[in-house]
Amino acid sequence: QVQVVESGGGLVQAGGSLRLSCAASGRTIYTVAMGWFRQAPGKEREFVASIRWSTGNTYYADSVKGRFTVSRDLPKNTKNMVYLQMNSLKPEDTAVYYCAAHLQGSSDYGSWGQGTQVTVSS
Repeated sequence: QVQVVESGGGLVQAGGSLRLSCAASGRTIYTVAMGWFRQAPGKEREFVASIRWSTGNTYYADSVKGRFTVSRDLPKNTKNMVYLQMNSLKPEDTAVYYCAAHLQGSSDYGSWGQGTQVTVSS
């Protein structure tokens, strides 16, 4: 199993920036990809961005392309670090942001963090 902890959320004005961090520990050697998702009140959870662990290839939802950047650090002490740099934030980016791990042997993301709140004021 992999344990995931997010941090870095907060309150920011529209047009501002935030950087979210995600620390994954445990059986991280089996990581296929790390992803960021978000869930706004009354809405379903949606994909935001992901990074393939072996290649570093990144993927983004259309709604955040050009504004958000997902990146990673090389593993240290078996802990994977993933970041989500969010620029030009909009009120519609307000949500709880979750980090998740996709491991080998699984068909989808299965290790989720507790989430971090991002609130963008207009």
